[in-house]
This record gives sequence, structure tokens and C-alpha cells, in this order.
Amino acid sequence: MHPATGPPRRKGVTLPAVLLLAQLDSQSPFAAIGQNPLILISIFFVIFYVMIIRPQQKTAKKLEAYLTGLKKGDEVVTTGGLIGRIAFVTGEVLTLEVANNVKVRVLKAQVTGPFVPKEEKPVAGEAKAAGPDEAKK
Repeated sequence: MHPATGPPRRKGVTLPAVLLLAQLDSQSPFAAIGQNPLILISIFFVIFYVMIIRPQQKTAKKLEAYLTGLKKGDEVVTTGGLIGRIAFVTGEVLTLEVANNVKVRVLKAQVTGPFVPKEEKPVAGEAKAAGPDEAKK
């Protein structure tokens, strides 16, 4: 440091320019959102509603419509994992036939949906083993 010239000056942005940039940044249209917590909370609530609450309400309405339309002969799955065909519907109680002459009484509210069997895919090892053998024949 030279006594006559003072401390060495840095090249680049000076302090008044930095303050000016900070002031310009606070005047942006989105600066008010960060300064007001009520606006920020309301934006989070709207996002939460659209992403979580609304889809759950739609699913609940679909399930309620399905439960009111249950009739004899429908195959259903319960929350406990029972799969059965409806034998009787009396109010809020269903009688499921889970096997020949085996009937179980279940609450309607415990039905999660219709039973849709998935197609079974062959095991990868069995398919590869069967392929070359069939090709040799």
C-alpha cells in the first residue's frame, strides 16, 4: 500500500453500482411475492390443491359410483385381498363367494375395486430355454 495513493483499487464493479443493482432487483414484478408471506402461502396452497386434493376427490367419486352400482355376479377385490364374486347385496353388506360353496360377508366400504386378472408373462429363463429346443426340432 502506497501512502500517497491509498489502498489498491479493485477492477470491476464498484460499491455504488452494486447498491444500484440490488435496488433494481427489488423493483422486479416478482419481488413482491418473496416479501409477502401470505401470497407465498396461497400459491403453495393452490399447488397443493391441484396436485393432491383434487385427484383424490376424483378417485373417491369414481369409487363411490362403483360401489353404488355393485350387483350380483360382479367380481371384486377387498382391502384384505379377498377376491370373490358377489352372491348377494343387502344394504351396506355384500356376500362374496370366494370358492365353491364358501361365502363371506363383507362391508361395501371394504371393496377397493373390480377384480381384473393380469395376463401372466412367461418367466424369462423358461422362454429362453424353450426357444432353442424348439428350433432344433
